Amino acid sequence: MTPSVEAEKIIRLIGVYDADGTVRGELWYWVGARLGRAHCALCDITHGSVRERTDWKQCRAALPVLFDTYHRNDQPDPVRTAIDGQVPVVVAETTAGIVMLLGPAELDRCDGQVQRLTEAIERAVNDHGLRWP
Repeated sequence: MTPSVEAEKIIRLIGVYDADGTVRGELWYWVGARLGRAHCALCDITHGSVRERTDWKQCRAALPVLFDTYHRNDQPDPVRTAIDGQVPVVVAETTAGIVMLLGPAELDRCDGQVQRLTEAIERAVNDHGLRWP
């Protein structure tokens, strides 16, 4: 009989925006997005024109783990290493390390919809054989 291998447990989810978290960076992104010069699919899902969307806040509160968000310039170093410059992304911090769940293309396919993001996360969690706490 071989011992079963337990799936990696998710500790938290982390999203990294394709924008800098400085006042200048936020302003540049806001103006650029309105002029069609800047785009972040994760921003489209989590924020309206200025603030976090209510449906996103409700979704995040219902997740079985925390979902923390960072900007390109303030993301944790282990995440920065794991994503190797790709943004926007959603990763899982697991008992074994950082696992990429959704890259820019997958987030674009969510088309700014919170429900599609949660479905994409669930698919990625299952595809990677991860488990919720």
